[in-house]
Amino acid sequence: MSIMRLDDVDLHYRDTGPREAPALVFANSLGTDLRLWDDLLEHLPAGLRIIRYDMRGHGLSGCPPAPYKMGTLVRDAERLLDHLRVRDCVFVGLSIGGMVAQGLAVKRLDLLRGVVLASTASKIGTAQMWHDRIEAVARGGMSALSPGVLERWFSPAFRGLPEFAQWRAMLERQPPEGYAGCAAAIAGCDLLAATATLRLPALVIAGDEDGATPPDLVRETAQLIPGAEFALIRGAGHLPNVERPDAFAARLNAFLARIAHPR
Repeated sequence: MSIMRLDDVDLHYRDTGPREAPALVFANSLGTDLRLWDDLLEHLPAGLRIIRYDMRGHGLSGCPPAPYKMGTLVRDAERLLDHLRVRDCVFVGLSIGGMVAQGLAVKRLDLLRGVVLASTASKIGTAQMWHDRIEAVARGGMSALSPGVLERWFSPAFRGLPEFAQWRAMLERQPPEGYAGCAAAIAGCDLLAATATLRLPALVIAGDEDGATPPDLVRETAQLIPGAEFALIRGAGHLPNVERPDAFAARLNAFLARIAHPR
């Protein structure tokens, strides 16, 4: 287990592959941790450095008191990459991880060769919606939210599979304060103007059965970035890398080949 100790939080991460190899960095969604990417890894090309981390308030990372700001989450990613001496990486973010990716690309373009924005947008939901969820977590813990969240996350077909139970367990075991802290960051975040300034290779992925960030919303974010590629994955909800890791990897690998990463 690797931990980066910062002044206000310890970040848990995993760093595998040759240190000199081109890096692929993954940021998790709200309510998950770095295991979100487990099923995808076997489909990726050899010769990459793979870095995953638990966002603050999630997984094995520290859980400072809520609320958090999006700028703080972006700064966490920035400090992790600086700590690991990573440059010219492709940063893959899902949902709130995709918002972090957008913010990082605006702030530190020197760190990035390209971005993959999955199931995300420049603005997600309304502030009131997120404050209602924060209040629900405060009253009833993570289990109070899980039925609605899981319905938005997964297609009906996947919710009938045995492995669905492990995703319920992952969600319900996240620290309530960490979930609330990151929900507050989303509530206060509008990246529309900032994302429209981006000029770098971008792949934007949506699941056609996503109940959290519908495909049209994700597509609108792709349209903000000149030259961005939009990919729709059929038969998948908010976590297309979980439901269709083969299809997600096919899109990701084609993007990496197109931008020559690795060269």
